[in-house]
Amino acid sequence: MAKYLLAGADINWLAIMALLTFFAVFSLVLLMVLGRGRESYAEVEQQPLQDSYSTTDKNDAA
Repeated sequence: MAKYLLAGADINWLAIMALLTFFAVFSLVLLMVLGRGRESYAEVEQQPLQDSYSTTDKNDAA
């Protein structure tokens, strides 16, 4: 019965699926960012205050 009620509504299902997909991905990323502890941001927090980096930096290419 629901199929017959929605048949005449001319709903754009592709747009609704795109909106739901965006909302799901956005919510997932937001939960991942907010779920991280403050310890994981300690290095980034200190970056503007450091004048130079040590020679044993983790990102140096060998």
